[in-house]
Formats: sequence, C-alpha cells, structure tokens
Amino acid sequence: MLVLLDRDGVLNVNREDYVKAPSELVMLPGSAAAVARLNANGHRVAVCTNQSVVGRGIIGEERLAEIHGRLQQELARAGARLDALFHAPDPPWAASDRRKPGPGMLREAMARLRRGAEPVLFIGDSLSDLQAAHAAGCARVLVRTGHGATVQGRGIPPELLPVRVLESLADAVERLLAEAPA
Repeated sequence: MLVLLDRDGVLNVNREDYVKAPSELVMLPGSAAAVARLNANGHRVAVCTNQSVVGRGIIGEERLAEIHGRLQQELARAGARLDALFHAPDPPWAASDRRKPGPGMLREAMARLRRGAEPVLFIGDSLSDLQAAHAAGCARVLVRTGHGATVQGRGIPPELLPVRVLESLADAVERLLAEAPA
C-alpha cells in the first residue's frame, strides 16, 4: 500500500506561525516510530504538504529544504524513512491544483510511487487534506492531532465520507497493520 501523509499536525506539531526553521520542527509523539512500522511492513510512505510559508515570502525554498532535512533526521533516528516528499509552496490566494484541497500533489505522488492499482491511503488533519484525498480517489483517515479534532467537531461533509477518525498517526498505523490481510 502507498501511504500519503500530511506533515504539520500529523508528523510534527502544527505551529500557527508556521515552521520557519529546523529548530521549530517538533515531532509528535510516536509519529516517527509509526513511519518506521509502515516501512518495516513494506508500505511506501510519502509526505504531501502545503507550505505557503514559501509562497508568502516568509522563508525560501532553501530553508524549507533544511526543515525537511531535519524531518528526515528525526525519522531516521527511529529507523524510518520517506520514499518521497512533495510540497506545494503556493499561497492560498494563488493556489495551483497542486495545493490541497486540489488533488494535484497527491496525484503526482501516486503517479511516481504507486504500484499498479494498489490502494492508496491519505492521513491528514485538515478538511483540505480530506478534500484532496477524496478528489484523488484515496482512502481517508483524519487524525485528531493538529487541526483534526476541530475538523471532526465541525462535522465532516457527507460527500467526503467514508473517513476514519483516529487519535494520531501511531493509532492509524496500528489499525492499518492490524487490519492488513495476512
């Protein structure tokens, strides 16, 4: 299976003022170990993340690459790795189809990493994550970390269902692996 993840609020703490430096990237408890479990069980894992912090001119692509280097280091400490990392730098007022809720970034990840007609799962914490995953034809998990509890509290639009709601990435991976055919 191909597992696509949002970054902020799923792997790391979501900062309202954006992650602007490697030192501001703080992993959520259990998230790196969850990716390691996916890797160990043969699943490919990629991140698909909106990063308007670039499009807004707050940081440049070089700084974002440093932040993603820190993310890779934190994952490696837990024995985890990403097969790819995709980002959409667009600000909301100049969004391309790659910026979630558009499905472009997810479709790009699927074209590059998917094997045949295998299932694809997207795990995110925002309504735009669910919208993009639905439009791209991915199964959907909303985690309650980050913005997830607020999204759940407001109600998930019926057209996006079914959506499984779980506490965290670690919980989502535990469920996925428990339900996988032997």
